[in-house]
Amino acid sequence: MIKKEALINEIEHIPEPFLDEVMDFVQFLKTKLINERIDTAIASESSLKKDWLKPEEDEAWQNL
Repeated sequence: MIKKEALINEIEHIPEPFLDEVMDFVQFLKTKLINERIDTAIASESSLKKDWLKPEEDEAWQNL
């Protein structure tokens, strides 16, 4: 939490005209994180697909 508090303290002292740029950067970082998670999910899907398509997998999950 110390890093978050330090960041908030820095933001409180940034001149108003720069706050739009700070907000843009924070939104960029959030988008980057989302995109990385999506890329990981897609990569995982292609590597796990071969196991998902096996008859024994269908049998194991049929009662759910």
